[in-house]
Amino acid sequence: MFSTFKKLERPIVAIIIAEFFVQLVNVTFMNLQPLYMERSGFSEADISSFIAFRFLGVVLLAIPLGLLIPGKRVRPLFYLSSLLVPVFGLLIVYAIHVKNISLIFFSQLLWGASFTFIQIPIIPFIMRNAKPENHTAGIALSYSTWSFAGIASGMIVYFLDAVHGNFFDEKTIIILICLVSFSGFFFLKMANMEEKVLEPSSSQKTNKKYDWDLITKALIPTLIIAIGAGLTIPLISLFFFKVHGLDKGEFAPVSTLAAVLVAFAAVMVPRIKTGMGFKIAIPVTQSLAVISLVALATTEFYKELPIAVVIAIVFYLLRQPLMNVAGPMTTEVVMQYVGKRNREMVSVLTSAIWSGSWFISLVFSSYVFKAGYSFVTLFLITSMLYALGVFWYYLLLLDFKKRKQKGLIDF
Repeated sequence: MFSTFKKLERPIVAIIIAEFFVQLVNVTFMNLQPLYMERSGFSEADISSFIAFRFLGVVLLAIPLGLLIPGKRVRPLFYLSSLLVPVFGLLIVYAIHVKNISLIFFSQLLWGASFTFIQIPIIPFIMRNAKPENHTAGIALSYSTWSFAGIASGMIVYFLDAVHGNFFDEKTIIILICLVSFSGFFFLKMANMEEKVLEPSSSQKTNKKYDWDLITKALIPTLIIAIGAGLTIPLISLFFFKVHGLDKGEFAPVSTLAAVLVAFAAVMVPRIKTGMGFKIAIPVTQSLAVISLVALATTEFYKELPIAVVIAIVFYLLRQPLMNVAGPMTTEVVMQYVGKRNREMVSVLTSAIWSGSWFISLVFSSYVFKAGYSFVTLFLITSMLYALGVFWYYLLLLDFKKRKQKGLIDF
């Protein structure tokens, strides 16, 4: 199972480890910031609004960054991200502590922008510098950094909560993990390699011409799914706390186990791809994930029953690996579908779409909460959007197969 990953170039592995430390901050904020803000007196609507600005930071920087990276070295951007993400994470904690609203918005914005420096270039970097036969393994391992970071973060939270839950509150744990995450800088220093840089074609240099028809077709399902995800993922820990009463120490083992399952699914991607093929693996896993999300959401209708929290946990644990296992495969399909000269722009637009959609979705969520609706409404909207996104991916896979048969797919 791990033989495919052993062939991956060591410098690329070191850079992916550095990405792990950036993701460690990301996943910790995703799980603990809503709880920290709730305990600090902020409402659910306020929490959604503040977190939304993290994703606005990505959107504002994505397009300018995308216009810069074709034909350029991107490793210096990784250094920036590994340093600035924890720095602005610490600033967010301070801003919440002093309840400085302007500083909360500003620090969230800068945090998102800093995360962009590794989020956008990492996949094009892997496809430039890894051997073609290692692309799937490299992309899968990069995707799995979120999962491994979730495992590490969950174990740290659970352990510290067990040692002294009052002392190691959300604020203290976030600070500790931000400090630990500076380690990513040293792994970047270990990644000794001569970075391969693709020169932009003459048409790109003069007219910045891209194949927009291919790019649009490839990114429609991403847009649909991203909008739905923004209504759910940033608020999942708050859902379990407000609906089922799970505190950080109780939710940590659940999130850790979910991350373990996602990581296992990620390392299985090459085998799943070989055994089932894109056309079957992507729609099937995503469809089962949609069903699991519906089952998770509807536990709010009978939350008074003791069995409700058990059912919610079970379907959360099913949903996470099922939805995430498709990520590396859809990314590889999209990158091959659009061709080499469009990959940097697609990476940029993908990040912009995800972050822009999450910004819009979180702002929308704040209005939903203000209007008196609850989590189940948001989660069911997500399920409908996911179902539509799965259908669009299926259409894309059919076109991918046709283009591959005509010899129009780049590897």
